[in-house]
Amino acid sequence: MKIFNSTQIHELDNYTIEHEPISSIDLMERAAKALTHAITNIWTTKTPFVVFAGPGNNGGDALAVARMMAENGYQVSVYLFNIHNHLSDDCENNKKKIAECKHIKAFNEINLNFDPPQLDAETVVVDGLFGSGLNKPLAGGFASLVRYINQSKSKVVSIDLPSGLMAEDNTYNIRQNIMRADITFTLQQLKLCMLLADCQQYLGEVRVLDIRLSHEYIGNTCCQHYVLEENDVRTRIKDRNDFAHKGNMGTALLIAGSYGMAGAAVLASKACLRSGAGKVVVHSPKRNYDILQISVPEAVMQLDQEETIYSEPVDTDDFEVLGIGPGIGQNETTAIALIAQLRRAQCPIVADADALNILGSHRAWMQQLPQEIIMTPHPKEFDRIDGNISNGCYERLSKARRLAEHLHSFIILKGHYSALCLPDGNVIFNSTGNSGMATAGSGDVLTGIITGLLARGYSRKDACIVGMYLHGLAGDLAAHELGKECLIASDIIKYLPLAFKRIND
Repeated sequence: MKIFNSTQIHELDNYTIEHEPISSIDLMERAAKALTHAITNIWTTKTPFVVFAGPGNNGGDALAVARMMAENGYQVSVYLFNIHNHLSDDCENNKKKIAECKHIKAFNEINLNFDPPQLDAETVVVDGLFGSGLNKPLAGGFASLVRYINQSKSKVVSIDLPSGLMAEDNTYNIRQNIMRADITFTLQQLKLCMLLADCQQYLGEVRVLDIRLSHEYIGNTCCQHYVLEENDVRTRIKDRNDFAHKGNMGTALLIAGSYGMAGAAVLASKACLRSGAGKVVVHSPKRNYDILQISVPEAVMQLDQEETIYSEPVDTDDFEVLGIGPGIGQNETTAIALIAQLRRAQCPIVADADALNILGSHRAWMQQLPQEIIMTPHPKEFDRIDGNISNGCYERLSKARRLAEHLHSFIILKGHYSALCLPDGNVIFNSTGNSGMATAGSGDVLTGIITGLLARGYSRKDACIVGMYLHGLAGDLAAHELGKECLIASDIIKYLPLAFKRIND
């Protein structure tokens, strides 16, 4: 699924109007019908509604919704804000239709003074002040109105976007001047801000309404951001030849675990094996020998010369892939071994956890990383390797995208919608996963899955796409059976076979 920016969203509307063809007012009517249907499926005619409409097309949508709801027997009071005595053409047309509608409880056009209505817990507010075309923070009277609605006990339904929230970059937005919706009905497609963690507090539940905008424009227009769908993953899954043997399925090397962190090596190696690798060799300190042999009997142990830490680079000539970082610690000897390992490895590399923390402490080493390395940082790990704390999710995502381009690498910025930043500057968001996966060891499992897929012969891009999708899907299946509160990292591995089975069916 493509994620268009605000300019492309506007172009998509215009292209639909020109090529369907359909008039802009009729397209607005189509959108309003979808919105009205969605709202009336939730609330009955006993619920009073107050509609706040702005002067643009978002306000026109809101006026059309108010009229349709009133015609369906709902109690609807409308406030149209026309401060500068200028409405968009379609908003003006819908204002005239509202004036002719005998079922509207009250219609108020605000030109100067505004006496706000009483908003109680029984009332639902329809927010149609500003949509995806907004390009600056709200100020003045509109900001005051948003704060007034936010402090009320009313439920809020926002059309397309909560007013005050911009479609992409809210880095320097004024947070207290953004509407806090309980439900956002967004039109045709998700907007980029809806995939960013620090915008979730304003969106509430997000539902996408299909208003039949031009599929031709959507199909032919390039964009920078995408959301994974199941079919994107299904088409990438490799078949397993009936005559295959373990030598055909690839051999993975995992450098993981220090004394006291053997669990990271256990989780990563189990996930790697469950992802189809023919053979997994785990390089770990001597003291982890018994734990790994007992916990993962299918893995082959390769012992470091040190008792408690990873201390020396390993030859990778016999391996299809190297996964490095889970639980290795940040000892300076380990750090020196890490950079030597990254420089000498000739195979694809997945770097996670302490490997990234070490790079964050030795940022000059970033320029020595091999091209097409895969890095899987969570937000704080990324800030460490970037060298600065990001001012919000959009800024961090932008930095990760630029770094992936600069290093010609793959960066999976982990989160609810994990973002895969590709060397070509594009970003693919994952659509699976849940908050139950916010538990220690989940990242080690992801490292193991991607490493296993690379051993199996997937390209770096496909291993990242399939890996993060299956990781989240296994977590979703586990949460469905066990609940989010009880989910632990090993449950993700346990449900990984079901995730593969679902994609393969």
